[in-house]
Amino acid sequence: MTKTITFAVVHMSVAFTVGYALSGSALVGGVIALVEPAINTVAYFFHEKVWERIRQQRHAGAGHTAEPQGA
Repeated sequence: MTKTITFAVVHMSVAFTVGYALSGSALVGGVIALVEPAINTVAYFFHEKVWERIRQQRHAGAGHTAEPQGA
């Protein structure tokens, strides 16, 4: 859990720094630091759903192409 928390802090710090560097505004940097990780979390959820579907399709496809054993 500590690793997850420290990664979140690093992620938000980077997002703030980039937002601040590009805009010169601490407010914009702060908003980006909060919004970007939240959107990224949702995107990651759907990314994992897509990859799980791909894994299932590959697994199902592998079963159809295998020759029967002992034939």
